[in-house]
Amino acid sequence: MTRRSRRPDLGLLALRLGTGATMAAHGAQKLFGWFGGGGIEGTAAGMRAMGFHPSKPSAVLAGLGEAGGGLLLALGLATPVGGAAAAATMVAAGAVHKPAGFFATEGGYEYAGVLGLIGTALAVGGPGRYSLDRVLDDRLNRPWMAAASLGLLGASSAAVVMRRNRALAAAGSDAAERPGDAGTEVTGV
Repeated sequence: MTRRSRRPDLGLLALRLGTGATMAAHGAQKLFGWFGGGGIEGTAAGMRAMGFHPSKPSAVLAGLGEAGGGLLLALGLATPVGGAAAAATMVAAGAVHKPAGFFATEGGYEYAGVLGLIGTALAVGGPGRYSLDRVLDDRLNRPWMAAASLGLLGASSAAVVMRRNRALAAAGSDAAERPGDAGTEVTGV
């Protein structure tokens, strides 16, 4: 019997820590104003400008999805939920950046897409050996939890994006009827 290599588990640990810390830092900007962020009020104003209504609950949910999902990923705790929260939050962020195309250098959705893909992959694949899920005998890391979390949070995020798109379309048609009000540009997350 051969001993299983620890390399994949070390790779998963590095991926979880890097992605989780990045997501948590962005969430802390939104929730607490840390790291130069706007806090809830500033984030809510940004969400309103990007077409997310109601804006304050949208700001709180975006912050919780990033901070909470990121923290869970970094710890390797309830990894399906953490990965799904990160992925779902990035669906909404990607929708904001989609009009600018793919590349982040042009304001596109590349960065949000990569973070969402990593969150999805970790939700499905699990955290690896060096995780709190492993310490807890994977009680919070079951295959059905990945499917349920990705399905529920993904559907919720898709609904938020559709509501935003309808609001933007309605605002666009209203602006077309009132030529002096047009020209407000929606910018990044």
